[in-house]
Amino acid sequence: MINNNMNRRDFLYAGLCGGLGLTTGDVLRAQSESKLVAKAQSIIHIYMPGGAAAQETWDPKIHAPIEFRGPLGSVQTSIPGVHFSEYMKETAKIADKITVVRSMTHGEAAHERGTHNMFTGYRPSPAIKYPSFGSVVAHEQGSRNYLPPYVCVPSMNSEDAGTGYLSKAFGPFSLGSDPAAKDFSVRDLKMHSSIDAERFSRRRSILDTVDNHFRNIEGADAIASMNKFYQQAYDLVSSTQAREAFELSKEPEHIRNMYGQNQAGQRFLMARRLVEAGVRFVSVIYGGWDMHASIGAGIKSQLPAFDQAYAALINDLDQRGMLDNTLVMVSSEFGRTPKINKDAGRDHWPRVFSIAFAGGGFKRGYIHGASSATGAEPEEKPLTVENMAATIYNQIGIDPTKHLMADGGRPVSIVYNGQVEADLLA
Repeated sequence: MINNNMNRRDFLYAGLCGGLGLTTGDVLRAQSESKLVAKAQSIIHIYMPGGAAAQETWDPKIHAPIEFRGPLGSVQTSIPGVHFSEYMKETAKIADKITVVRSMTHGEAAHERGTHNMFTGYRPSPAIKYPSFGSVVAHEQGSRNYLPPYVCVPSMNSEDAGTGYLSKAFGPFSLGSDPAAKDFSVRDLKMHSSIDAERFSRRRSILDTVDNHFRNIEGADAIASMNKFYQQAYDLVSSTQAREAFELSKEPEHIRNMYGQNQAGQRFLMARRLVEAGVRFVSVIYGGWDMHASIGAGIKSQLPAFDQAYAALINDLDQRGMLDNTLVMVSSEFGRTPKINKDAGRDHWPRVFSIAFAGGGFKRGYIHGASSATGAEPEEKPLTVENMAATIYNQIGIDPTKHLMADGGRPVSIVYNGQVEADLLA
Protein backbone atom coordinates (compact mmCIF):
# COMPACT_ATOMS: atom_id res chain seq x y z
CA MET A 1 0.00 0.00 0.00
CA ILE A 2 1.28 3.49 -0.86
CA ASN A 3 1.50 5.87 2.10
CA ASN A 4 -1.25 8.45 1.57
CA ASN A 5 1.02 11.12 3.03
CA MET A 6 3.42 10.84 0.11
CA ASN A 7 3.05 13.30 -2.72
CA ARG A 8 4.08 12.60 -6.31
CA ARG A 9 7.59 13.97 -5.74
CA ASP A 10 8.06 11.69 -2.70
CA PHE A 11 6.78 8.68 -4.62
CA LEU A 12 9.12 9.24 -7.57
CA TYR A 13 12.01 9.89 -5.19
CA ALA A 14 11.37 6.63 -3.36
CA GLY A 15 11.20 4.77 -6.68
CA LEU A 16 14.47 6.26 -7.83
CA CYS A 17 16.19 5.33 -4.59
CA GLY A 18 14.84 1.78 -4.87
CA GLY A 19 16.18 1.53 -8.41
CA LEU A 20 19.59 2.55 -7.12
CA GLY A 21 19.49 -0.18 -4.51
CA LEU A 22 18.98 2.14 -1.54
CA THR A 23 16.81 1.10 1.40
CA THR A 24 14.48 3.37 3.37
CA GLY A 25 17.14 3.45 6.09
CA ASP A 26 19.70 4.69 3.56
CA VAL A 27 17.34 7.47 2.50
CA LEU A 28 16.64 8.58 6.06
CA ARG A 29 20.34 8.51 6.95
CA ALA A 30 21.16 10.62 3.91
CA GLN A 31 18.48 13.12 4.89
CA SER A 32 19.87 13.39 8.40
CA GLU A 33 23.30 14.35 7.10
CA SER A 34 21.93 17.61 5.65
CA LYS A 35 21.14 20.03 8.47
CA LEU A 36 19.96 23.60 8.31
CA VAL A 37 21.62 26.37 10.22
CA ALA A 38 19.26 27.22 13.07
CA LYS A 39 18.27 30.83 13.64
CA ALA A 40 16.43 29.83 16.82
CA GLN A 41 18.02 27.77 19.58
CA SER A 42 14.72 27.37 21.44
CA ILE A 43 10.98 27.83 20.89
CA ILE A 44 8.33 29.08 23.31
CA HIS A 45 4.83 28.23 22.08
CA ILE A 46 2.18 30.20 23.99
CA TYR A 47 -1.18 28.60 23.32
CA MET A 48 -4.55 30.29 23.97
CA PRO A 49 -7.00 27.35 24.16
CA GLY A 50 -10.58 27.76 23.03
CA GLY A 51 -10.14 29.94 19.97
CA ALA A 52 -9.03 33.52 20.64
CA ALA A 53 -10.90 36.19 18.70
CA ALA A 54 -8.64 38.21 16.42
CA GLN A 55 -11.14 41.10 16.52
CA GLU A 56 -10.63 41.45 20.29
CA THR A 57 -6.86 40.89 20.21
CA TRP A 58 -4.49 41.34 17.24
CA ASP A 59 -6.85 42.56 14.50
CA PRO A 60 -9.56 44.95 15.74
CA LYS A 61 -11.98 46.06 13.04
CA ILE A 62 -12.00 49.72 13.97
CA HIS A 63 -13.93 50.87 10.86
CA ALA A 64 -16.49 48.03 10.71
CA PRO A 65 -20.13 48.36 11.85
CA ILE A 66 -20.65 47.68 15.55
CA GLU A 67 -22.07 44.18 15.00
CA PHE A 68 -18.72 43.19 13.45
CA ARG A 69 -16.44 45.50 15.41
CA GLY A 70 -17.69 44.22 18.75
CA PRO A 71 -17.76 45.86 22.18
CA LEU A 72 -14.11 46.85 22.57
CA GLY A 73 -12.00 49.78 21.50
CA SER A 74 -8.43 49.72 20.23
CA VAL A 75 -5.01 51.20 20.90
CA GLN A 76 -2.43 52.56 18.45
CA THR A 77 0.75 50.44 18.36
CA SER A 78 4.38 51.41 17.78
CA ILE A 79 3.80 50.48 14.10
CA PRO A 80 2.17 53.51 12.40
CA GLY A 81 -1.45 52.86 11.45
CA VAL A 82 -1.66 49.49 13.24
CA HIS A 83 -4.04 48.97 16.16
CA PHE A 84 -4.43 46.18 18.74
CA SER A 85 -7.20 45.60 21.28
CA GLU A 86 -7.68 48.23 23.96
CA TYR A 87 -6.52 45.60 26.50
CA MET A 88 -3.16 45.15 24.76
CA LYS A 89 -1.57 48.46 25.71
CA GLU A 90 1.76 46.93 26.72
CA THR A 91 1.95 44.68 23.66
CA ALA A 92 1.16 47.72 21.48
CA LYS A 93 4.37 49.32 22.76
CA ILE A 94 6.52 46.38 21.61
CA ALA A 95 4.77 45.82 18.27
CA ASP A 96 7.96 46.97 16.56
CA LYS A 97 9.68 43.85 17.94
CA ILE A 98 7.21 41.24 16.68
CA THR A 99 5.46 39.81 13.62
CA VAL A 100 1.67 39.51 13.62
CA VAL A 101 -0.02 37.27 11.08
CA ARG A 102 -3.56 38.46 10.39
CA SER A 103 -4.27 35.89 7.67
CA MET A 104 -3.86 32.49 9.37
CA THR A 105 -6.33 30.03 7.87
CA HIS A 106 -7.47 26.41 7.91
CA GLY A 107 -10.73 24.48 7.64
CA GLU A 108 -11.19 22.82 11.05
CA ALA A 109 -13.97 24.35 13.18
CA ALA A 110 -13.97 21.74 15.97
CA HIS A 111 -11.73 22.36 18.99
CA GLU A 112 -9.99 18.98 18.88
CA ARG A 113 -9.26 19.13 15.16
CA GLY A 114 -8.13 22.75 15.24
CA THR A 115 -5.84 22.03 18.20
CA HIS A 116 -4.30 19.09 16.33
CA ASN A 117 -3.62 21.39 13.38
CA MET A 118 -1.89 24.04 15.44
CA PHE A 119 0.23 21.62 17.50
CA THR A 120 1.36 19.29 14.72
CA GLY A 121 1.14 21.10 11.37
CA TYR A 122 -1.15 18.34 10.09
CA ARG A 123 -4.87 17.91 9.61
CA PRO A 124 -6.16 15.10 11.84
CA SER A 125 -6.24 11.65 10.25
CA PRO A 126 -8.07 8.49 11.38
CA ALA A 127 -5.13 6.43 10.12
CA ILE A 128 -2.23 8.02 11.96
CA LYS A 129 -1.53 10.21 14.98
CA TYR A 130 0.98 12.92 14.18
CA PRO A 131 3.62 14.15 16.64
CA SER A 132 3.57 17.65 18.12
CA PHE A 133 6.16 20.28 17.25
CA GLY A 134 7.76 19.75 20.66
CA SER A 135 8.11 16.00 20.22
CA VAL A 136 9.64 16.39 16.76
CA VAL A 137 12.15 18.88 18.15
CA ALA A 138 12.94 16.48 21.02
CA HIS A 139 13.40 13.62 18.52
CA GLU A 140 15.62 15.60 16.16
CA GLN A 141 17.70 17.65 18.59
CA GLY A 142 17.67 15.88 21.93
CA SER A 143 18.56 17.12 25.39
CA ARG A 144 20.81 20.04 26.26
CA ASN A 145 22.41 20.86 29.63
CA TYR A 146 20.83 17.79 31.28
CA LEU A 147 17.35 19.26 30.79
CA PRO A 148 14.34 17.70 29.09
CA PRO A 149 14.23 18.93 25.48
CA TYR A 150 10.44 19.49 25.65
CA VAL A 151 8.56 20.92 28.65
CA CYS A 152 4.87 21.75 29.11
CA VAL A 153 3.90 24.58 31.46
CA PRO A 154 2.02 23.75 33.58
CA SER A 155 0.98 20.46 31.92
CA MET A 156 0.10 18.86 28.59
CA ASN A 157 -3.36 20.21 27.75
CA SER A 158 -4.12 17.73 25.00
CA GLU A 159 -2.88 14.51 23.40
CA ASP A 160 -2.10 16.70 20.41
CA ALA A 161 0.85 18.06 22.39
CA GLY A 162 2.21 14.51 22.60
CA THR A 163 4.38 12.14 20.59
CA GLY A 164 1.93 10.81 18.00
CA TYR A 165 3.63 8.01 16.05
CA LEU A 166 7.01 8.74 17.64
CA SER A 167 8.27 6.88 20.69
CA LYS A 168 6.88 7.98 24.06
CA ALA A 169 10.50 8.76 24.93
CA PHE A 170 10.05 12.08 23.09
CA GLY A 171 7.04 13.21 25.09
CA PRO A 172 6.99 16.37 27.21
CA PHE A 173 8.08 16.81 30.79
CA SER A 174 5.12 18.47 32.57
CA LEU A 175 5.57 20.61 35.66
CA GLY A 176 2.47 19.11 37.23
CA SER A 177 1.57 22.29 39.13
CA ASP A 178 1.09 25.95 38.32
CA PRO A 179 4.11 28.27 38.70
CA ALA A 180 1.69 30.94 39.97
CA ALA A 181 0.75 28.84 43.01
CA LYS A 182 2.22 30.02 46.31
CA ASP A 183 3.42 26.50 47.14
CA PHE A 184 4.69 25.80 43.62
CA SER A 185 7.33 23.14 43.24
CA VAL A 186 8.17 20.59 40.58
CA ARG A 187 7.88 17.16 42.14
CA ASP A 188 10.66 14.56 42.09
CA LEU A 189 13.48 16.99 41.27
CA LYS A 190 15.36 16.37 44.50
CA MET A 191 16.75 13.23 46.09
CA HIS A 192 15.03 12.07 49.25
CA SER A 193 16.94 13.19 52.34
CA SER A 194 17.66 9.56 53.27
CA ILE A 195 19.52 8.91 49.98
CA ASP A 196 23.10 10.16 49.70
CA ALA A 197 25.11 10.45 46.47
CA GLU A 198 26.77 7.02 46.89
CA ARG A 199 23.45 5.26 47.43
CA PHE A 200 21.96 7.12 44.48
CA SER A 201 24.81 6.00 42.18
CA ARG A 202 24.47 2.40 43.42
CA ARG A 203 20.74 2.39 42.63
CA ARG A 204 21.48 3.82 39.21
CA SER A 205 23.97 1.01 38.53
CA ILE A 206 21.42 -1.64 39.52
CA LEU A 207 18.78 0.01 37.34
CA ASP A 208 21.15 0.01 34.35
CA THR A 209 21.76 -3.72 34.81
CA VAL A 210 18.03 -4.47 34.86
CA ASP A 211 17.38 -2.19 31.88
CA ASN A 212 20.10 -3.85 29.81
CA HIS A 213 18.70 -7.29 30.55
CA PHE A 214 15.19 -6.41 29.37
CA ARG A 215 16.46 -4.40 26.44
CA ASN A 216 18.30 -7.48 25.20
CA ILE A 217 15.22 -9.69 25.29
CA GLU A 218 12.58 -7.24 24.10
CA GLY A 219 12.84 -4.09 21.99
CA ALA A 220 9.41 -2.71 22.83
CA ASP A 221 8.80 1.03 22.74
CA ALA A 222 7.55 0.91 26.33
CA ILE A 223 10.94 -0.34 27.55
CA ALA A 224 12.92 2.13 25.43
CA SER A 225 10.68 4.96 26.59
CA MET A 226 11.02 3.99 30.24
CA ASN A 227 14.79 3.85 29.88
CA LYS A 228 14.76 7.34 28.33
CA PHE A 229 12.51 8.56 31.14
CA TYR A 230 14.86 7.25 33.82
CA GLN A 231 17.86 8.77 32.05
CA GLN A 232 16.22 12.20 31.93
CA ALA A 233 15.11 11.88 35.55
CA TYR A 234 18.66 10.94 36.61
CA ASP A 235 20.10 13.89 34.69
CA LEU A 236 17.66 16.29 36.33
CA VAL A 237 18.15 15.03 39.86
CA SER A 238 21.94 14.85 39.55
CA SER A 239 22.42 18.32 38.00
CA THR A 240 22.04 21.32 40.30
CA GLN A 241 22.03 23.69 37.32
CA ALA A 242 19.22 21.75 35.63
CA ARG A 243 17.10 21.67 38.77
CA GLU A 244 17.53 25.38 39.37
CA ALA A 245 15.97 26.18 35.98
CA PHE A 246 12.62 25.24 37.52
CA GLU A 247 13.04 27.38 40.66
CA LEU A 248 11.13 30.62 40.18
CA SER A 249 12.20 31.70 43.66
CA LYS A 250 15.62 32.43 42.14
CA GLU A 251 14.09 35.33 40.19
CA PRO A 252 14.28 38.81 41.75
CA GLU A 253 10.94 40.07 43.00
CA HIS A 254 10.92 43.02 40.59
CA ILE A 255 11.21 40.62 37.63
CA ARG A 256 8.34 38.50 38.92
CA ASN A 257 6.28 41.67 39.35
CA MET A 258 7.22 42.86 35.86
CA TYR A 259 5.69 39.70 34.39
CA GLY A 260 2.73 39.78 36.79
CA GLN A 261 2.02 37.74 39.89
CA ASN A 262 -0.63 35.66 38.15
CA GLN A 263 -0.93 32.60 35.91
CA ALA A 264 0.14 34.32 32.70
CA GLY A 265 3.03 36.16 34.31
CA GLN A 266 4.58 33.28 36.21
CA ARG A 267 4.07 30.74 33.41
CA PHE A 268 5.72 33.02 30.86
CA LEU A 269 8.56 33.76 33.28
CA MET A 270 9.06 30.04 33.81
CA ALA A 271 9.27 29.60 30.04
CA ARG A 272 12.02 32.23 29.88
CA ARG A 273 13.98 30.51 32.65
CA LEU A 274 13.70 27.17 30.89
CA VAL A 275 14.92 28.31 27.47
CA GLU A 276 17.67 30.33 29.14
CA ALA A 277 18.84 27.14 30.84
CA GLY A 278 18.73 25.10 27.63
CA VAL A 279 15.25 23.60 27.10
CA ARG A 280 14.63 23.47 23.35
CA PHE A 281 10.83 23.65 23.25
CA VAL A 282 8.46 25.03 25.91
CA SER A 283 4.69 24.82 25.47
CA VAL A 284 2.78 27.29 27.67
CA ILE A 285 -1.01 27.20 28.08
CA TYR A 286 -2.88 30.28 29.27
CA GLY A 287 -6.53 31.24 29.63
CA GLY A 288 -9.83 30.04 28.18
CA TRP A 289 -10.90 31.80 24.99
CA ASP A 290 -14.04 29.91 23.93
CA MET A 291 -16.26 32.97 24.31
CA HIS A 292 -19.64 32.20 22.75
CA ALA A 293 -21.27 34.73 25.09
CA SER A 294 -20.31 38.06 26.71
CA ILE A 295 -17.03 38.31 24.85
CA GLY A 296 -16.35 41.84 26.10
CA ALA A 297 -16.34 40.71 29.74
CA GLY A 298 -14.46 37.54 28.89
CA ILE A 299 -11.67 39.39 27.13
CA LYS A 300 -11.44 41.93 29.95
CA SER A 301 -10.89 39.10 32.45
CA GLN A 302 -8.26 37.24 30.40
CA LEU A 303 -6.35 39.62 28.15
CA PRO A 304 -4.74 42.21 30.48
CA ALA A 305 -2.67 39.55 32.28
CA PHE A 306 -1.57 38.10 28.94
CA ASP A 307 -0.72 41.59 27.69
CA GLN A 308 1.54 42.38 30.63
CA ALA A 309 3.24 38.99 30.64
CA TYR A 310 3.79 38.78 26.88
CA ALA A 311 5.26 42.28 26.61
CA ALA A 312 7.49 41.54 29.62
CA LEU A 313 8.68 38.29 28.03
CA ILE A 314 9.60 39.93 24.72
CA ASN A 315 11.34 42.84 26.43
CA ASP A 316 13.15 40.55 28.87
CA LEU A 317 14.41 38.25 26.11
CA ASP A 318 15.51 41.26 24.08
CA GLN A 319 17.37 42.89 26.96
CA ARG A 320 19.15 39.62 27.75
CA GLY A 321 20.27 39.25 24.15
CA MET A 322 18.11 36.14 23.76
CA LEU A 323 15.33 37.27 21.44
CA ASP A 324 17.20 36.73 18.20
CA ASN A 325 17.80 33.06 19.05
CA THR A 326 14.50 32.35 20.82
CA LEU A 327 11.34 31.98 18.74
CA VAL A 328 8.18 32.99 20.62
CA MET A 329 4.93 31.89 18.96
CA VAL A 330 1.41 32.79 20.12
CA SER A 331 -1.43 30.76 18.62
CA SER A 332 -4.92 29.34 19.14
CA GLU A 333 -6.89 26.59 17.42
CA PHE A 334 -8.98 29.01 15.33
CA GLY A 335 -10.63 32.41 15.47
CA ARG A 336 -14.20 33.63 16.05
CA THR A 337 -17.07 34.54 13.76
CA PRO A 338 -17.07 37.97 12.09
CA LYS A 339 -20.44 38.94 13.54
CA ILE A 340 -21.33 39.17 17.20
CA ASN A 341 -24.04 36.58 18.01
CA LYS A 342 -27.28 36.96 19.98
CA ASP A 343 -25.45 36.21 23.23
CA ALA A 344 -22.91 39.02 22.70
CA GLY A 345 -20.20 36.49 21.86
CA ARG A 346 -18.55 34.97 18.81
CA ASP A 347 -18.61 31.38 17.56
CA HIS A 348 -15.95 29.16 15.95
CA TRP A 349 -14.33 30.46 12.77
CA PRO A 350 -11.22 28.86 11.22
CA ARG A 351 -11.30 30.70 7.88
CA VAL A 352 -9.15 33.53 9.15
CA PHE A 353 -7.56 34.39 12.48
CA SER A 354 -4.38 35.85 13.94
CA ILE A 355 -1.19 34.46 15.42
CA ALA A 356 2.07 36.16 16.40
CA PHE A 357 5.80 35.48 16.27
CA ALA A 358 8.81 37.17 17.83
CA GLY A 359 12.52 36.51 17.57
CA GLY A 360 14.14 33.45 16.04
CA GLY A 361 14.85 35.18 12.73
CA PHE A 362 11.33 36.57 12.18
CA LYS A 363 10.89 40.17 11.12
CA ARG A 364 10.42 42.91 13.68
CA GLY A 365 7.54 45.37 13.35
CA TYR A 366 5.79 43.44 10.59
CA ILE A 367 2.11 42.72 9.91
CA HIS A 368 1.75 39.76 7.56
CA GLY A 369 -1.38 39.55 5.44
CA ALA A 370 -4.79 40.94 6.21
CA SER A 371 -8.31 39.76 6.87
CA SER A 372 -11.29 41.25 5.08
CA ALA A 373 -13.04 44.38 6.40
CA THR A 374 -15.40 42.32 8.55
CA GLY A 375 -12.88 39.61 9.50
CA ALA A 376 -14.54 36.95 7.38
CA GLU A 377 -11.77 35.81 4.99
CA PRO A 378 -8.06 36.23 4.35
CA GLU A 379 -7.70 39.21 2.02
CA GLU A 380 -3.92 39.21 1.57
CA LYS A 381 -1.16 36.59 1.94
CA PRO A 382 -3.06 33.71 3.59
CA LEU A 383 -0.85 31.57 5.81
CA THR A 384 -1.62 27.85 5.85
CA VAL A 385 -0.91 25.47 8.71
CA GLU A 386 1.58 23.58 6.55
CA ASN A 387 3.55 26.71 5.68
CA MET A 388 3.47 27.87 9.29
CA ALA A 389 4.89 24.51 10.42
CA ALA A 390 7.56 24.44 7.70
CA THR A 391 8.71 27.93 8.71
CA ILE A 392 8.91 27.05 12.41
CA TYR A 393 10.97 23.93 11.75
CA ASN A 394 13.20 25.77 9.31
CA GLN A 395 14.05 28.41 11.92
CA ILE A 396 15.09 25.88 14.54
CA GLY A 397 17.23 24.05 12.03
CA ILE A 398 15.03 21.06 11.15
CA ASP A 399 14.40 20.26 7.49
CA PRO A 400 10.59 20.18 7.17
CA THR A 401 10.83 17.87 4.14
CA LYS A 402 12.67 15.21 6.11
CA HIS A 403 10.87 11.90 6.71
CA LEU A 404 10.45 10.22 10.10
CA MET A 405 9.54 6.59 10.67
CA ALA A 406 5.91 6.04 11.65
CA ASP A 407 4.19 2.87 12.87
CA GLY A 408 4.88 -0.08 10.63
CA GLY A 409 8.16 1.37 9.41
CA ARG A 410 6.73 3.77 6.84
CA PRO A 411 8.35 7.17 6.25
CA VAL A 412 6.20 10.25 6.82
CA SER A 413 7.21 13.84 6.07
CA ILE A 414 7.69 16.09 9.09
CA VAL A 415 5.50 18.56 7.16
CA TYR A 416 3.36 17.57 4.19
CA ASN A 417 3.68 19.97 1.23
CA GLY A 418 4.67 22.92 3.43
CA GLN A 419 6.76 25.80 2.15
CA VAL A 420 8.86 28.19 4.22
CA GLU A 421 7.07 31.56 4.27
CA ALA A 422 10.01 33.78 3.36
CA ASP A 423 8.01 37.01 3.83
CA LEU A 424 7.90 36.33 7.57
CA LEU A 425 11.66 36.15 7.93
CA ALA A 426 14.21 38.92 8.41
